[in-house]
This record gives sequence, structure tokens and C-alpha cells, in this order.
Amino acid sequence: NCTVKLAGNDAMQYDLKTATVSASCPMITIGLTHTGKMPVTAMGHNAVISQRVLYQAIANDGLKAGAAANYVPKNDARVIAATSLVGGGQSTKTTFPGSRLKAGGDYAFFCSFPGHAALMRGKLVVVK
Repeated sequence: NCTVKLAGNDAMQYDLKTATVSASCPMITIGLTHTGKMPVTAMGHNAVISQRVLYQAIANDGLKAGAAANYVPKNDARVIAATSLVGGGQSTKTTFPGSRLKAGGDYAFFCSFPGHAALMRGKLVVVK
């Protein structure tokens, strides 16, 4: 599986708690649809991929990066991939090389909008 489709809502929830991708994919696509109605400034969502142990530090540093940077630290080597922020009714996606993930690694997807990472996160399972 080379594509993950996530949906986020106005209750700060993704529709998935676990997603599976293959490290053998030449490119992996992460798609995000905001199924709510609230604007990006009030209830924006993104999807950030990182090692699970790093998600909270990245989310904290994203606060300093601010909305203009989609709450993702610029050129942060800890970030494997990140979508832009979207508001209600909007969609976004990003692609990255499957080689950035290792089968069996401990990865997470999360929203780095302020305060969202505590609830909006899940496990990214990587298979060969």
C-alpha cells in the first residue's frame, strides 16, 4: 500500500488510528481531507510523519514555527513528511520516497496544529 488517506474533523479526530504502508513503494502519498466546517485558523489540520518518539518534540517546535509554516519546523530532519494545513471542506496531500521509512520502524502520523497532537495521532505501520 503506497497511499494513506486520512480524514480529520471538527472534533480533533482522524478517522484512522493505524495506517499501513510499504517501505518498498517508490513514493508514498499521504492524503488528508478536513471533513469539518471550521476554518483553518480555528481548526486547521495537517498530517506530519515522524518517528513516534519524536512527535511531541516536533509538535512543540511547530508552535514556534507558526501558522505560516503550517506549524512544522522548516527543514527539520526529524520530519519525514508533512502536508499543508487545511480547514473545513479542504483537502491536501504530500508524497515522499518510501526509502525514508524502514519496515518494522516505529512511526506516527499526527496533526501539529496547536493542541491537536494529543488527540490527533496514530501509528504508521511500515511493512516490506
